[in-house]
Amino acid sequence: MNSKKLRLITIVLLIGLTIPFESVAQNTRYIVRDLGTLGGTFSIAFAINNKGAIDGLSNTLGDNAEHGFFWRKGVMTDLGTLGGINSIARDRLNERDQIAGRAETSVSDPLGEDFCLTGTGLVCLPFLWTNGVMTPLPTLGRNGAAHAVNNRGQVVGLAETLTPDPTCTPPQVLQFKPVFWQRGRIHQLPTFAGDADGLAVVINDRGQAAGASGDCTVISRHALLWQKGVAIDLGTLGGPTALPQAINNQGQIVGNSSLAGGGGHGFLWQNGVMSDLGTLPGDNVSAVFGINSKAQVVGVSCNPGGCLPIIWQNGVMTDLTTLVAADSELIIDTPRGINDRGEIVGAGVDPNSGEVHAFLAVPQNGEVAGPTTATARTRVKKALPANIRKLLRLYPHNDIGIWPRK
Repeated sequence: MNSKKLRLITIVLLIGLTIPFESVAQNTRYIVRDLGTLGGTFSIAFAINNKGAIDGLSNTLGDNAEHGFFWRKGVMTDLGTLGGINSIARDRLNERDQIAGRAETSVSDPLGEDFCLTGTGLVCLPFLWTNGVMTPLPTLGRNGAAHAVNNRGQVVGLAETLTPDPTCTPPQVLQFKPVFWQRGRIHQLPTFAGDADGLAVVINDRGQAAGASGDCTVISRHALLWQKGVAIDLGTLGGPTALPQAINNQGQIVGNSSLAGGGGHGFLWQNGVMSDLGTLPGDNVSAVFGINSKAQVVGVSCNPGGCLPIIWQNGVMTDLTTLVAADSELIIDTPRGINDRGEIVGAGVDPNSGEVHAFLAVPQNGEVAGPTTATARTRVKKALPANIRKLLRLYPHNDIGIWPRK
């Protein structure tokens, strides 16, 4: 692992409708807690359920591997692997504390693929973690990845077939399809007409799943909602690509889309309509990653100088750095998930060491926001390891949902 610290500048895309902004739009402030790591210098939380359990990714001691973690009541548990070096827990764990993800085995991929995006070349398998046990899920060929599990135990993700895909760029060779698993059995989901490849990203308790299809190089040509076995094209904000990131039980979907003139913004899709969530004033790009049942959305708003964490609700986008109490342990960097209690998780920066750690932001309802850890418009310089930057790229399956892929 390259231990050199790098500055992470989240590049999303360009220009669009601006949502009205209020620096203190809520009568709420947040206390931000450092969740720690599995011994290394980096961690990020991806999701939080309504009981306050959290999943994510952390470097292990020595920063030589990344493992998925489960955090509950102050204890971070290492999910382990399937015999290999690395694993990752993904964007939704359910209320039974089941976690979906992907993990390496000890077997080298015979085609030299790097499906887990870690550089090891080991076979990568989807898993479901339940009560401390990581169970591999079946694939359509060799590699696969699971992304989310709902309260019915249904899991979504993607799985390779054994068919070579001429649109792939090495090391990826084979075609992959969107799938869901139920009672341990794999089922293939349809792609948009003419699309060879696809992935399912999230699923709600009604069995509605969201994801995308396209080709191996540009998987996000068509943002899709699957319900009752039918793929529905969600459209875009005018550009050629879009990718969902989260769905709630009301069927509201958030994600990121390119714009007609280039660049991109976060979107909210509901009742057949995709709406542009815009940016903070002075910014030109945004990306969103999580939504709860109250339609509170979290993400980032960016300009060439960097990004700010945001929460969007009731049509208003707010800079989260203006709502964080001064006695918080971390500065919020990238919010990734939000539960129905309004608790937010993601990655934050330790102001003393500069390390990036998973955070939990707990709303202090009824308290007026402030004082804060940073004034509005302060953009954090991040210290993200090079291998994590690679892990969060869009290839062959997306972990961040930010373009362009490099």
